[in-house]
Amino acid sequence: MNYIYDNEKEKNKMLERFCRYVKIWSESDSKAADQGVFPSSQCQWDFARTLEKEIKDLGVKDVSLNENCYLIAKIPSNIEESDKKSNPTILLMAHMDTVDEVTGKNVNPQVIKEGQDTIVKSDGSTLLGADDKAGVTAIMSTLAYLLDHKEIKHSPIEIMFSPDEETGHGMDKVPLEKLNADFAITVDGGDLGELESECFNAFAAKVKFTGKACHTGNAKAEGMINAVTLASNFTARLPHEKSPECSQDYQGFIAPMEVTGSIESSEIQLLLRAFTMEEIEEEKKIIQDKANEVVKEFGGMVDIQFTQQYLNMKDKLDQNPEVMERLRKAFKACDVEIKEVPIRGGTDGSRLTEMGIPTPNIFTGAHEFHSRKEWLSLNQMAKAADILLNIVTK
Repeated sequence: MNYIYDNEKEKNKMLERFCRYVKIWSESDSKAADQGVFPSSQCQWDFARTLEKEIKDLGVKDVSLNENCYLIAKIPSNIEESDKKSNPTILLMAHMDTVDEVTGKNVNPQVIKEGQDTIVKSDGSTLLGADDKAGVTAIMSTLAYLLDHKEIKHSPIEIMFSPDEETGHGMDKVPLEKLNADFAITVDGGDLGELESECFNAFAAKVKFTGKACHTGNAKAEGMINAVTLASNFTARLPHEKSPECSQDYQGFIAPMEVTGSIESSEIQLLLRAFTMEEIEEEKKIIQDKANEVVKEFGGMVDIQFTQQYLNMKDKLDQNPEVMERLRKAFKACDVEIKEVPIRGGTDGSRLTEMGIPTPNIFTGAHEFHSRKEWLSLNQMAKAADILLNIVTK
């Protein structure tokens, strides 16, 4: 059943809401986040407070914005039956921040009519911010529609808009004690029909080489060991076929992300990604072996630290098949062909799944994320909202 997609008035409301949201600067700061600042940018509060007011203005009584910038709203069921299995509490999630790789300040959305669809782009000087303001818009439109049509019977609904997803810290301080959800849905995907229940296992690696500094003019006599040389030799030895630019689909990768240092000490930050833990262990061994080869050839010392970032959510979602079954029924009800694809990355949902709330991800209608070419299909975003409506209704 399509509630919004076939209703031009409702779609125009979505368009106005989306264009208004992307103009609100809410860019997160990855460096600040890695240093423990949370939320990583003050501008995220501006978007959170805007959403908080809008939800309250819709008539929702149970709304809270906590000290860590998590906005949570709860809408009780209007169904009298108390059967928990057929009337579960459902959490709808999207993130408020935009990536800092391309500026999201002073976004100027351009609305273009292309056949039967309306496309929204930026003017090319910024990203659009559809990641994930399209998800926020779909959820807000779902909420507004339900509150405006009280005759529609729905399950208990929780909504959470979170900060710092783009920095990888979005669930660091999530207030789990405030959530009662049986399962959740992140609205943070791309093309029409995407339904995602598996993602990378993600680890970070920090490889630190220690050399021996001395005057470069006497380097041979004094036995200088240049830690910059160690770092460059290490990165050169990593197998190119395991790089992000050479991998796709279910292939994992090792990605050197940053190299810093001097003669005495150098450090390489890397990302390890794979869909199985067996491949993650293989990637760890590659890093360890290549680092040891360098030290054996050039001298010096190496220290390697691996840190788990998030895990593939597939196993835990497979243990809760009713979640994906409900989603598939909602897609079918909206005449949307399902595209079950792996996420070559992670979402807040992958970490929330680890914490005990099964959380698959659905599309938003946004495309070419994290770039000045980012764009949104209004038709696809409206379909996402209709799927949410079908998920929470009886």
